[in-house]
Amino acid sequence: MQGVVKAYDPGSGQGVVMSDSDLSEYDLAPDALDGSVFRMLRQGQRVVFRLDAGGRATQLRLGSEVDMGTPGFETDRNGS
Repeated sequence: MQGVVKAYDPGSGQGVVMSDSDLSEYDLAPDALDGSVFRMLRQGQRVVFRLDAGGRATQLRLGSEVDMGTPGFETDRNGS
């Protein structure tokens, strides 16, 4: 899924991301930043994420132009 960070508290690690597709809001899972380049998040930051079994946002990562569906960028990862 793709979305933006709506809120994030670096002290507690709690936060909310909002999905681009339907504007649903998802709380961050406790492990949301594990294995990610992120150490903290800022409001409005664009992210790609998955939902865990509890419906919380996890596995946050930066999206490439292809992942984000930016117009003008190929959707095929091989560039063809």
